[in-house]
Amino acid sequence: MPVRTSEAVWKGTLVGGVGEMKTGSGGIKFPYSFSSRFEAGKGSNPEELIGAAHAGCFSMAFAGILEHAGHVPASIKTVARVAIEKDAAGFAITSIDLATEASVSGLDETTFQKLAEEAKRGCPVSRALAGTKISVAATLLPPDAAKK
Repeated sequence: MPVRTSEAVWKGTLVGGVGEMKTGSGGIKFPYSFSSRFEAGKGSNPEELIGAAHAGCFSMAFAGILEHAGHVPASIKTVARVAIEKDAAGFAITSIDLATEASVSGLDETTFQKLAEEAKRGCPVSRALAGTKISVAATLLPPDAAKK
């Protein structure tokens, strides 16, 4: 299995400095700053990237679990909300809420929810973030919803 790389460069002080993060593949490159991370400033931040990675990983894991259970999804969309808070020890990612919608035929709500929880537990990013509170809210869409 390949080892993935990314890098970041930071110049200056914590509050006044600026940085740039980029993926090893060269597919993504973006600026970040104290303001984009802890305020509403322009640019990206590490938590946003963790959210994107988690949403992508969960969606793929859910697709695999659904398929293995005999229910091929037409589509899965996942949004990850990553909370960062300051406590006495400093800043910490305290929770990640996954909201997923999937269009799947022939599946009842109870089984759908069970498989969503299984995907949350088994997704490699969820496992890497095991010390963080992770929740999933799953919505089963009608099979034809993917066409719209």
